[in-house]
Amino acid sequence: PSFIAELTIPVAYMFTNSRRQEERTGKYGTPRVQYLQELVTQFQNSTSEESKERIVANLANFAYDPFNYTFLRQLNVLELFLDCLTEPNEKLVEFGVGGICNTCVDPANASIITQCGGIPLIIQCLSSPVRNTVNYALGALYYLCNADNKEEILRPEVVDVVERYAAAGSVSVSFSNLARAFLDKHVSGPK
Repeated sequence: PSFIAELTIPVAYMFTNSRRQEERTGKYGTPRVQYLQELVTQFQNSTSEESKERIVANLANFAYDPFNYTFLRQLNVLELFLDCLTEPNEKLVEFGVGGICNTCVDPANASIITQCGGIPLIIQCLSSPVRNTVNYALGALYYLCNADNKEEILRPEVVDVVERYAAAGSVSVSFSNLARAFLDKHVSGPK
């Protein structure tokens, strides 16, 4: 699931390539990597929770586009997203796990997320009171779970939580659908 709730952009323009980026930036515009670096620097220098929330939300929105993956890795944005998961601020957690969900479909990004201890942090997000946080965590775990880490992800207590979400269709269809997809792919269907 993309962090962006609704796209009205034609599919042909949904993802960026070098030519399209050059057209959009113009002759005197800021190159994408430089703009992303400015966002990271602003985040690191900010003391305002509201500013940090806005910046992480902005970075998470850039994270849906594969054109940006190399830049995000280069600038350690995936690690920044993971750091947000340890914050008491629920908005930072929500936007951080949203960014992770948007990037983890890429194997290089998934590797960084798992190597940096992201799986337990994402699993913790399953018990968040914020619906988007839970949705993004379910989506991220769906993409991250593989032969190398399935023992860490498919622990009985995690599968139990996911099964409860799968059974909660009357409470939240999105939780239920994501949880069922996760179980179908990684646990061979709900018990």
